[in-house]
This record gives sequence, C-alpha cells and structure tokens, in this order.
Amino acid sequence: MNKSSERRKYLLLFALLLGPGLILIFLSKADHSFKILPHYGPKEPVYNAGSDSPDTIYHTVPDFSFTNQFGENTTMKDFEGEIMVVDFFFTTCPTICPIMTKQMARLQWMLEDAAYDDVSFLSHTVNPKNDTPDVLLKYGKEQGADFEKWTFVTGNQEKIFEQGFEGYLLSTQEDSGAPGGFLHSSMFVLVDRDRHIRGFYDGTSSKEVDDLVTDIKMLKKEETLKESEKVSS
Repeated sequence: MNKSSERRKYLLLFALLLGPGLILIFLSKADHSFKILPHYGPKEPVYNAGSDSPDTIYHTVPDFSFTNQFGENTTMKDFEGEIMVVDFFFTTCPTICPIMTKQMARLQWMLEDAAYDDVSFLSHTVNPKNDTPDVLLKYGKEQGADFEKWTFVTGNQEKIFEQGFEGYLLSTQEDSGAPGGFLHSSMFVLVDRDRHIRGFYDGTSSKEVDDLVTDIKMLKKEETLKESEKVSS
C-alpha cells in the first residue's frame, strides 16, 4: 500500500469515528438553541440598593374587567400563570376580522397538544353594543372555538379601547367611514406569564401566525431556563 492510499485509509477511519460525535454535538446544540424574545413598550431602569447595575421594569399589561361569552366577569386573574395571545375584532366586521378569526382558530388547532395547555387566546370585541355575550357565544361556536382556551370578551367600549391602546399598544376606534364602522389593528399580541408583551404578528398572515407558534415555543424554552436557573441558584 502506498503512502497516499494509507493516508486516505486513516482519514476515512478518522471521519467514521469522529462523524457520529459531531452529529450528536450538532443535534444537542439544535435541541437547546433558542432566542430571547424582545420586550415591547416603555422600559424603566431601576437601581436596587447596593447595586451599580440597574434592573429593567418592562411594560406590563394592566388588569381589566370585562364580560365573557358566558356572561361571566373576566379579569387578568383568570389568565394567571398563562401565556396569552390577544386580538381585537367584531362579529359583523366585513374585512379583516373573518381572516383573523380563522387564523386564531388555526393557531388553536396547532397548539392543541397538552404541552400548550398553558397558552390561552383572548379576543376583545370593539363593538360591544352589538356583540353581547350571547352573540359572542354563537360566534365562537361557529368558529370552532374551544372555550376552555379561547375567551371572547365584551364590555364598556371606552374601557376596551383604553385596554387596547394602553395595555396592548394597539389602536382601536369607532369610525363611521370605516367598513363596518370600526378601525382596529390586525395584530395578534403575544403576552408572557409576567404580562409583558413579547411579540406582534399580523393575524391575517399565515406566515406570521406560523412565526407566532415558533415564538411561543421559544418563550416556553426561555421560561424553562429561568426556572432552572432559580433552582440552581
């Protein structure tokens, strides 16, 4: 055997021995790789006593008191410990709402695994005069909503608009010149367990809703990592 053939033989053996290890390393990294989602809204640095490095207080979605599709009072406490996907709509909307609702239903279907039992969906009507609890109940049933996970709320219109603008950083308003008489954002808002906004996604886009599913998975990984760091510290 000449030196060239012998060298190729050793290189082949080396590759065969090293290859599986490299594959395992790659898979291991892939399984644990994730991105930290951004925080949206105003931020405030706070200095704790004895520390030169500030902590950051992130925008927090405020509490609310609305009425759900069963006529029951619904507040933020009903979503305690849960990740939320939030939107605004109205049942007689002739433009984007039917698309958004179908996308939310698709999102519900994509996250029906037990691993996502802690993910809830919350839809606020911007037309509470028409969208009573009975109307929302009928609408939800027609859209295939799982009421264990998906809540529709109505209430005082001014409070709903205020919650949209100050809470979720979305514009909502009554406008006689708009189709159906209302203007509202098409965005789905991702809210973490601490009530911080972590993402905005166009609820009329299948691609962006797919991105939302990916980011929910990333958020769950982030929270798992935080919990493990608390235990180890």
